[in-house]
Amino acid sequence: MQNDENTSNEAAKYEETLEKFIQVIAKNMSLYGITSSIGRLYGVLYFSDEPMTLDDMRNALEMSKTSMSTGVRALSDMKMVESTFRRGIRKDLYQSEEDWYKSFTSLFANRWRHHTETNIEEANEAIRELRKIDRRTEDEELKSKIKRDIDRLEYAKNYYKWLMDFIQLVDSGKIFEYLPRHDEEEHRD
Repeated sequence: MQNDENTSNEAAKYEETLEKFIQVIAKNMSLYGITSSIGRLYGVLYFSDEPMTLDDMRNALEMSKTSMSTGVRALSDMKMVESTFRRGIRKDLYQSEEDWYKSFTSLFANRWRHHTETNIEEANEAIRELRKIDRRTEDEELKSKIKRDIDRLEYAKNYYKWLMDFIQLVDSGKIFEYLPRHDEEEHRD
């Protein structure tokens, strides 16, 4: 009887430990623009030994099937979850992307590239507009402000170009030549 109780206590402690870590994952997913419920979904999929159906996820998280579907789609778009196939199972199965480095580089590159490209476009538009104003105005003080602000915008554009180079370094995986992955190290307690 004592052995069964110990086993039960250890199993409960195991579940509690994983649940704590899943909560941390969920909380920190906001860094990637992901809601905590979708972060929990990722955590459950990550620790699942087998691919899961939407019904499995719904039962594990006590959320609606629609929420699960939306969450899986969001995670799939970010390449954090992938669809998989099992012979004899008609329902869609999903599993987490186990390579967090790959997930991060893909997510980082896609999100930052979009925002950086937008910033470059906006800086170019602002420069064009300021130059139009500069050509039309006779006000020397305004011309001076425009020159100073165009210089600031050019500086910003140079920064964004550097950022695009950095994003390419991350997206191509070359970042790991400068900052090696740690997954080759021995697992330590």
